[in-house]
Amino acid sequence: MIQIRPVSDLRNKFTDIEKCVQSGEPVYLTKNGYGSMVVLSIETYSRLVESDEYIMDVADAVAESTEARLSHDQVFGSMRRKLNA
Repeated sequence: MIQIRPVSDLRNKFTDIEKCVQSGEPVYLTKNGYGSMVVLSIETYSRLVESDEYIMDVADAVAESTEARLSHDQVFGSMRRKLNA
């Protein structure tokens, strides 16, 4: 079940929110009735960004192994051509 709570619950009912996020579910916090932020467990957050971190590590390794550098237009122009082909 989706957990939507006022941001004041973060201070007033921290243990309730902590239990929700430890079960793997995000808690959506609102401020003045509008979405403000999402609280996640560290494990859930790590799973979300793990693949991005890996890709960045590979890119860093490739950049260290060569002197070749590509411009923004070269990289994204090539991607656009492949997507539009």
